Amino acid sequence: MAIPIHNEDQIHKKSGGFKRFEKYLGEFVYGGIDGCVTTFAVVAGSVGAGLDSAIIIILGFANLLADGFAMSVGAYLSTKSEQDNYNKHKQVEYWEVENLPELEKEEIREIYAAKGFEGALLDQVVEVLTRDKEVWVNTMMKEELQMIKEERSPFWIGATTYMSFILIGVIPLFIYVVDYITPLDKNLFLIASILTAIGFLLIGWLKTYVNQTPILKGILETLVLGGIAAVVAYFVGDFLEQLIVG
Repeated sequence: MAIPIHNEDQIHKKSGGFKRFEKYLGEFVYGGIDGCVTTFAVVAGSVGAGLDSAIIIILGFANLLADGFAMSVGAYLSTKSEQDNYNKHKQVEYWEVENLPELEKEEIREIYAAKGFEGALLDQVVEVLTRDKEVWVNTMMKEELQMIKEERSPFWIGATTYMSFILIGVIPLFIYVVDYITPLDKNLFLIASILTAIGFLLIGWLKTYVNQTPILKGILETLVLGGIAAVVAYFVGDFLEQLIVG
């Protein structure tokens, strides 16, 4: 049975909305991984050093907000720089197409001759590609300079990275905040470790979607690396506490 047109439109709209989010899923995953690992490392190191819960909260949120902001700014500036560099080279290609058209046509010919085109077919390919300046320039950017334009927004790349860093990175601190508001007679570090492991599992699963790798491999990889970072931080904190405090 055919789907009514209005239902198809709704499906396309929903699909389009997901696609817009999907473009930034990589930034969400890696921002989340970094946030969870670094914040839990702060918690583990603080526990190893025998610091009070209030200090853990202060250090944890200071790290969360500052490191997350620095990471998001880095992601924004990196993407913006990449786009600016692309646009600069594209303007050069436009100038060459307008002022040195025969030379640029010969470059197109050489590029496609190297791909196996020859004779009348090669002449046709060159003629078609150089008929429109935009197509011509884009072809030169991709084939000659090996550059592809980053279509995504630098702002949203940075914002997604920051939001993910905060959302996932706050997981190790959650139980300490609860304990600060309502004291708990529990092993806070154990609970934080379990919650963090769940966060790693979630991010590991999302990472497999981004990288198209086996689910179990992605989850275990994220879990193991996060665990190693936590163990190192814990024992460094414990060592420094014994060294300094005695």
